[in-house]
Amino acid sequence: MSGPLHLPPELPGADQTLACQCHCKSVNFTVTIPTSALPLPVHICHCHICRYLHGTPCIFHAPLPNGIEPDFIAPSSLSSSLTRYVHHESPTAERFFCSTCGCHVGDRKLDPDPETGIRQWHVATSIFTPNSESHFQIRSHIFASSRVGAGVYSWLHEINGRPLPSWNGYPKADGEQHQQSKIAPAPPSRSREPEGSDEITAECHCSGVKFTVARPTEQERSDPLLSRYVSRVDGRKRLACLCVCADCRLVSGMHVTGWTFAPLSSLKPEVPASFEGFGTLKAYRSSANVLRGFCAKCGATVFYSIDDEEHVSEEGKRIVDIAVGILRAPEGDVAAEEWLTWRTGRLAGMPSGKEYDEGFAEGLKKGLAEWGLKKHGKVLEFNIPLGVEQD
Repeated sequence: MSGPLHLPPELPGADQTLACQCHCKSVNFTVTIPTSALPLPVHICHCHICRYLHGTPCIFHAPLPNGIEPDFIAPSSLSSSLTRYVHHESPTAERFFCSTCGCHVGDRKLDPDPETGIRQWHVATSIFTPNSESHFQIRSHIFASSRVGAGVYSWLHEINGRPLPSWNGYPKADGEQHQQSKIAPAPPSRSREPEGSDEITAECHCSGVKFTVARPTEQERSDPLLSRYVSRVDGRKRLACLCVCADCRLVSGMHVTGWTFAPLSSLKPEVPASFEGFGTLKAYRSSANVLRGFCAKCGATVFYSIDDEEHVSEEGKRIVDIAVGILRAPEGDVAAEEWLTWRTGRLAGMPSGKEYDEGFAEGLKKGLAEWGLKKHGKVLEFNIPLGVEQD
């Protein structure tokens, strides 16, 4: 039997096949979409469930038209390449991430569509190549207007000159009105520290990975290596930045990752440098000298560690990057501003970020700088030794 007929895109009934794969390439599938349904609408979700599940500040998902499912390319398959996770907070969908590198690929509804009998998918659009506004168009921020503090919804206001509205819930299909949804505050860590504490909890959604990060100490501030990761604005805070590099994107499954930096020794309980054997943490080597850690149960991005002289001293002091999306600030602040000083002058990984989605990268860079100028009276620009994958 012959394969599906792909007509020229300008003709009625034409289809386009979109392909994606994760960083380690264990997950590889295509989706074939009627041209009439393109571009697929992408919504940036900021709810606490998505943040704690992915470890990123937000997520980028688009619904597939009813009846359309991913077509996995062997040896990749839903059962052999992906880990399934269903959370306990009134779940409506099952979530899938790569079992090897932790890349989130999307959600599938638990209940089938009454018309097609097929469970609808929402795919992570950040892993599709090519990525253009003719295929995916970011339309809005959702579950954002009740969030506490700053976040990507505060920093990304437009893409290619097109404004992005923020909804407290989901926008309707016509885009003219939206459904209001009262969002409960993000739940605290089970052992969340009170305000005024010198430790902040990092905890993934399933709580399989959980530790605290101490504020910078006087010893850190005076150490030649460790002091490079302490805030120049407030010595009690750590540095933080946004990264749009290709490696972080394909490991997390999202356009942008937020990172902060701390000595491995400042984490309690003790986390091994190998990341193995600590709760549900799983290690993935994304390049020769880069080790990443993610939760093997819920898939949250947790760590980035690189072996070079800017991250490991001769005495064995090691700096690790910690995903900001899993931080549980006592104040409820998404950006943990009482703990972190954000670099607002630039994004890490900008060259590859622009190559993948220039409109998004430039829009986020512009909005972050404007926010920094308004908050601090200047754009904060400083170097953070990030390693080859994030430069």
